[in-house]
Amino acid sequence: MNIPESLYPFESHYLDRGGLRYHYLDEGSGDPVVMVHGNPSWSFYYRNLVQALRDTHRCIVPDHIGCGLSDKPGDADYRYTLEKRVDDLEALLEHLGITENITLVLHDWGGMIGMAFATRHPERIRQFVILNTSAFHLPETKRLPLTLWLCRNTPLGAFLVRGFNAFSFAATRWCCTRRSMSPEIRRAYRAPYNSWQNRIATLRFVQDIPLNPEDPAYAIVTRVEEAVHRFREMPMLICWGMKDFVFDYHFLNEWEENFPKAQIHRFEDCGHYVLEDAPEEIEPLVQEFLAPTVAGDSADTNKN
Repeated sequence: MNIPESLYPFESHYLDRGGLRYHYLDEGSGDPVVMVHGNPSWSFYYRNLVQALRDTHRCIVPDHIGCGLSDKPGDADYRYTLEKRVDDLEALLEHLGITENITLVLHDWGGMIGMAFATRHPERIRQFVILNTSAFHLPETKRLPLTLWLCRNTPLGAFLVRGFNAFSFAATRWCCTRRSMSPEIRRAYRAPYNSWQNRIATLRFVQDIPLNPEDPAYAIVTRVEEAVHRFREMPMLICWGMKDFVFDYHFLNEWEENFPKAQIHRFEDCGHYVLEDAPEEIEPLVQEFLAPTVAGDSADTNKN
């Protein structure tokens, strides 16, 4: 896979997970900032934020198994479930000795993965940066978009995702609404998902969306949703692309209700890939939010 160094200028690291290579970035030093991506992106999504923060913080950015530069095993060798994703993240941070003062940066599926980890180890978490994601069940006021329903529930949707890379292709076309991705950036996002086998995680993530109590991830999401109140007083920065057709205002309302002290910045013309749409605005906001951790100041940085 050929990703230009000018776009992704990082050293790769790998953790062995039962014979599978779990890729991650480990850049900089200082208090840890753990960035968790969603679907169908990979650590590439955080490339600019890592470069903005690595002079002051230790940036840890994993690629979920099946994504990015991690191995892409078949179902016989890996369980593509939410619980397994949380186990992987937990194992990585244990391996790196990262057990305190963690800032979690969460996007898309990374929100549920990261918040599930946080509810396992609340004493390790210092604060959150939230980017168009969820820690809750699908709101009662929100319907699952038809495109996701088709991918999740129909053979045709599954064939389009794995046979034609339809999910990743659509994301690079429609998830930025302020500015279109350049062809080079699009190619980089799609590069890990270049074959039927290598698109397995892209499909399994969609199929793991929990809608009913019998779905494998449903119980975990319920536990997270019931436990997030313990983080109510923690600093939280929310940067939200308001033109996201999946994680829209219905989800933002859930964050507002559960975290009334959060700093919230709405980007009215930005989509799901809000870091791609508004990097020049969001990166300084994150730097300012994290600044007290550089100075060792534990004062609450939440401002309304």
